[in-house]
Amino acid sequence: MTRIEPFTDQDRSAVADQLGREPRAVVGVAWRCSCGRPGVIATLPRLPGGSPFPTTYYLTCPALASRIGTIEASGEMARMAARLGTDPALAESYRRAHLAYLADRAHFAEQAGLAPVPEIEGISAGGMPTRVKCLHALAAHALAVGPGVNPFGDEVVAILAPFLERHRAATADTHDTSATPTAEDPGAENAGAEKTGAENPASTRTGAAQSTDEEIR
Repeated sequence: MTRIEPFTDQDRSAVADQLGREPRAVVGVAWRCSCGRPGVIATLPRLPGGSPFPTTYYLTCPALASRIGTIEASGEMARMAARLGTDPALAESYRRAHLAYLADRAHFAEQAGLAPVPEIEGISAGGMPTRVKCLHALAAHALAVGPGVNPFGDEVVAILAPFLERHRAATADTHDTSATPTAEDPGAENAGAEKTGAENPASTRTGAAQSTDEEIR
């Protein structure tokens, strides 16, 4: 279980800027960019309006989302999916990541006093445990819980490592989360970042966040 940080008013404002509207059903911050802004939030499995929401770890950083979109466009998901069919150890690791995701969701729901959400029972995110459908969701999981849990999420984070390292170096001497974001800032606004979904907990703006409807199907 990852350590979830409280979702402060400053965090809420930052995520609203990232995603284009007020966030909903947020448990807390699961991972921060080196600039201090939220990059992954943990969410409850049911939105205030009653809709189920399976994406427990939600990538909010537009710059990272844009880069992950580029990775998806390169055909990486198909390559990963093909490996699942030929590598039993990888498939088992991916299955365990799926179970860990479900366990975290159940924990957050229990802590919030939320009733079970049967609509998404057994459904995690990103295509787990047998498909690879959304690298945004897999990377968010890996960033939130750390390495060694989600194998494909770890691979995406490894691809992103040079960008993350450049940003860490650029922000090593400043942690002013109110500073104006730059083009290389993982907390910056970046049009065309993630896929959007009607039941996004924070946005309906095109390019703002990963979709959820395909994960519910």
